[in-house]
Amino acid sequence: MTTSPSKQNAPTITIARGDGIGPEIMEAVLSILAAAKADFTTDEVQIGEAVFKAGYSSGISPEAWDSIRKNKIMLKSPITTPLGGGYKSLNVTLRKTLGLYANLRPCQAFHPFVPSGHPGIDVLIVRENEEDTYAGIEHRQTQEVTQCLKLISRPGCEKIIRFAFETARRYQRNKVTCMTKNNIMKITDGLFFNVFEEIAREYPEFETQHQIIDIGSARMATRPEYYDVVVTPNLYGDILSDIAAEVAGSVGLAGSVNMGTEFAMFEAIHGSAPDIAGQNIANPSALLRAAVMMLTHLGQTEAANRIENAWLSTLEARIHTADMISPSTRQKVGTKEFAAAVIERLGEKPKTLPVANFTAAQAKDQQSSAPSGKPIQKSTKELKGVDVFIDWSEGKRDPEVLGRDLEKASIKPFTLKMVTNRGVKVYPGGMPETFCTDHWRCRFVLANKGNPKPEDLLTLQNALLQQGFDIVKTENLYNFDGQPGYSLGQGE
Repeated sequence: MTTSPSKQNAPTITIARGDGIGPEIMEAVLSILAAAKADFTTDEVQIGEAVFKAGYSSGISPEAWDSIRKNKIMLKSPITTPLGGGYKSLNVTLRKTLGLYANLRPCQAFHPFVPSGHPGIDVLIVRENEEDTYAGIEHRQTQEVTQCLKLISRPGCEKIIRFAFETARRYQRNKVTCMTKNNIMKITDGLFFNVFEEIAREYPEFETQHQIIDIGSARMATRPEYYDVVVTPNLYGDILSDIAAEVAGSVGLAGSVNMGTEFAMFEAIHGSAPDIAGQNIANPSALLRAAVMMLTHLGQTEAANRIENAWLSTLEARIHTADMISPSTRQKVGTKEFAAAVIERLGEKPKTLPVANFTAAQAKDQQSSAPSGKPIQKSTKELKGVDVFIDWSEGKRDPEVLGRDLEKASIKPFTLKMVTNRGVKVYPGGMPETFCTDHWRCRFVLANKGNPKPEDLLTLQNALLQQGFDIVKTENLYNFDGQPGYSLGQGE
């Protein structure tokens, strides 16, 4: 690790140059920050591909963790996760380990200096950063079927949705849109939507709406001016912010901040682009704009405004890197030359594009305290049955044969209610046209009213094992305050 010359009382930030184009764009960004006299020192760490290959399965060494814990703030270039070998995404590891629950991605157009089909786009994407399918909990359960668990928690929903409304308030926005797929995933995405509806009532000054993510994504691509602040679960937010950034002009212009209660990490939203590494053609703008957000977070709004305005003035001069080339480009430059052009314009303000004016209020916006919201009232929880998932491919995979054999193996107090395949009910009363894999959900429920004991579930599973069934997973079925905490089968 290296540290830049000491500045009295200046904060220290952890710097990671990353992989691919990362070292080039980081060098360009640091040169601009130095020229603008941004007030901080740096503590440099190595993370990413080389660290993975050195034997650290997470892609980060204990020394790097120590630096991040000490400094609380990180400016990170894109990194490469090696293919194969079971390597986990370092970006996801950093976000989840450090509690960086909120990802804020501003996406705006800089038309006509950077071509955009939607000159009016100026949207803040607020993405939940710790849960959803990005928990990365996956299993292969049979020869044919794999699964990925989607985890959504009420505290996680409350934190990110409240963060979205507070962001809208401090950035003086007018509308907050929630996007989910709650028409299909009624329990997981349904929880996110319900919490959004609850919290929205605490912010009556905003127009609020909910959209299904598929039509919402389509409209973001065709009518992005319709949106102001958008809040979504993790996976949707990742996809949606790339759509918004590309529609605005280029993902190469979009920076982001990952916020938690103690830590903040600033990064570009694009990848490491190893195919163009070392060629001095990468656009440093996304990382530079992330660094501007970092300066705002540090309360150094004067330096943030100087850099952003110099960058806007460079765009107005139509000085472009390769990814921004258009018929209006006056000068095509490389990474180093683009940084020099920004430095040359420090002190200038754009004449056509809006002048940057980051404020102390926005700095506070990036100092999240993860408000917990109202205490969760404990529900009455009742065991009602169990879903037993089995690997079964006997004969012609006839659900009628499977269903009759399962009924024979059933023991009190449970009875077989149904069998589904990939969520579709196939027994009793299934349709012969339904295609079936070797992965079956067998739902056992209480035969009569009663209070089954947890050991009854084990007795049922043992009975199924005795009959030769290959159990790959079980999920207990509970009612919460009398309402089912599980989904029905399609056709049930």
